[in-house]
Amino acid sequence: MRYFGKILSKTEDILHLGGCLGLVAVAVLINADILLRLIFNRPVQIQFEVTELYLMPMLATLSLSRVFRDGGHLALEFMPEDLPGRFGRLISSLRLLLPAAFFAAVTWMSGKFALEAFLHGDVEYGAMDWPLGWAYGVIPLGCGVLVLRLLYNAAAQGKAVKT
Repeated sequence: MRYFGKILSKTEDILHLGGCLGLVAVAVLINADILLRLIFNRPVQIQFEVTELYLMPMLATLSLSRVFRDGGHLALEFMPEDLPGRFGRLISSLRLLLPAAFFAAVTWMSGKFALEAFLHGDVEYGAMDWPLGWAYGVIPLGCGVLVLRLLYNAAAQGKAVKT
């Protein structure tokens, strides 16, 4: 179980790095677009499409699991986190398994959507023809790793697992 936790943590770190690089790319593209419009009256034609189709989904999903692991997520707390006894362990597990079920459904549906986009060669027409399978593929990747993290933590009796 510990070996799986280490692999999961490395995967989360790599995906988080991808999300952070996506944020850097958004900043670079937007600032380049502003400067080129201002100085040369020439916009970066692909800026809006790249940001909308590829970078924003990366920002939204690739860091989900790492942020959860580090305790940086937002949560609505309406009962104590550590209740005593068997009932407390059940509640702790349910607090992880219910979101895991939700994100598993998101992973499944977005994965089907991404696979169909790959198989049908779906594209977004704009300044360039953008293949949509790659744009949609990051969502099941990020959500799927979050599902693994939630299940891993639930298997450890609902306690925060540092790996």
